[in-house]
Amino acid sequence: MDKEDFDFTDYTDPICPFCTDQFQKQPPVHPIPISRVLEKLDEHLGRNDYSAAEKHLLYWLGEAEEGRDKHGMLTISNELMGIYRKTGRKNEALDALKNSLRLVDELELNNNITAGTTYTNAATVYKAFSMPEQSRELFGKAKELYESLLDSSDPRLGGLYNNLGLTLVDLERYDEAVNYYNKAIEIMSKKESGELEVAITYLNLANLEEARLGAEKSEAIVDKYVEKAYELLNKDYLPRNGYYAFVCEKCAPTFGYYGRFLYEKELRDRARDIYERN
Repeated sequence: MDKEDFDFTDYTDPICPFCTDQFQKQPPVHPIPISRVLEKLDEHLGRNDYSAAEKHLLYWLGEAEEGRDKHGMLTISNELMGIYRKTGRKNEALDALKNSLRLVDELELNNNITAGTTYTNAATVYKAFSMPEQSRELFGKAKELYESLLDSSDPRLGGLYNNLGLTLVDLERYDEAVNYYNKAIEIMSKKESGELEVAITYLNLANLEEARLGAEKSEAIVDKYVEKAYELLNKDYLPRNGYYAFVCEKCAPTFGYYGRFLYEKELRDRARDIYERN
């Protein structure tokens, strides 16, 4: 058959002759350079510069929207949830949360790891702004995905279990929370530099026991957990990078709350020195 013998209908399915959808072309998707975007974000966070981090993310969110890059929009929106949560901006955090969940639905990602990560981030936002029931619901969805799709030793599961424990404490479901904290410790103890996450979980256990038993009855076990956490944060081989500084800064107030004022000052000083070097 010669080229001129081909007809349009030879390589298309039969369609309604009055339909015009086939002639309506969508503009091409222009993906943003997500690896480079996240690398630059890490630089801002390594200096504890949340303002610059936000501006950076909002710029690239605009680029992703203009380029119709919904995957890029979802990644940026997830990062914005974290920025707004850490800076205590509830309305902005909830807006980013809603955008992220909407994009998961639009992209039909509900049954994969990306959805699990988004649900975890969103649940953490709800936890931070005292919405534990909403938090527990989303943690449950993330847990179902992670446990079915990830290896049981994956550190993402450890992070999920630790944060789920926090929400369960808010709901006064203490035994369940202890169970998930212990699971988190088991996983993170095997991860490189996992001592940082384990230290956080020990402090979470201290808070749990005080909430469950009261300050006087929990004193002995709280002291044990607090000292374990401090010992782990002092491991010489841990890299003194931006994440180490973040953990020190995160943990310092808890040490002060339990009367370890020297520990608190030492950790704040370490964090400040690292941020200044970066």
